This record gives sequence, C-alpha cells and structure tokens, in this order.
Amino acid sequence: MRALIFSVLLVLAFTNISYGQVASSTSLTEKKETKKMIVYGSDTCHYCLDAKAYLKERKIDFIYYDVDLNLVKQREMLVKLQKAGISVDNLSLPVVDLQGKMLMNGANFEAFLKKLN
Repeated sequence: MRALIFSVLLVLAFTNISYGQVASSTSLTEKKETKKMIVYGSDTCHYCLDAKAYLKERKIDFIYYDVDLNLVKQREMLVKLQKAGISVDNLSLPVVDLQGKMLMNGANFEAFLKKLN
C-alpha cells in the first residue's frame, strides 16, 4: 500500500515539474498578447457597445471582457482601477486598460473615445 501511494505521488511530482515548464513558456506569450488594449464592459451598456463599434471602425485591436458574465475579469478590472488610484465608488463602464494606463468613461463620452486612439 505504501509503495502504491509513493509511486502515485512520484508520478504527480514529475508531471507537475514537466508541465510547469510548459506553463511558464505559455505565460510569456500571454504577456505579449496583453499589449493589446483591454476593454472591460457589459453587453447591456450602450456606451460599451458604442466603444466596441468605435474601435472596430478604426481597426484598433482590442480584447473585450463582459464583466457581467466573467467575474474573474470583473475582479481583475477592479484591482487594476484600485492600483491606478481610481475610485470605484462611481464606476462607469467601459473601463479600458491602455497598456497599463487605466481609462474610465466619464461625463464626456466623446472625449473618452478620443483618448482611445
């Protein structure tokens, strides 16, 4: 019985080590992909839909996350806003991560869109 448990643990340890190296190489490619603009929004928000259309018209590459459906990305957005010193008390969608610079829709939507260029 001890030999069986030991052999299972040994196999798991070697599997973790070999797959751990693969995971680190894929994380490097993910970091390169995050250079794109990230838009956090909701498909029920007309400003979010207008921002997506604006970016598509101008052929600007972006990644869109619906924070109503993807709670992990919602938490990621909130953490990024807090790290940037932006208050989440009056959160207004869409929120854009422009290569580390966080932008949030404010009172003037047209001015917000111009910042995305």
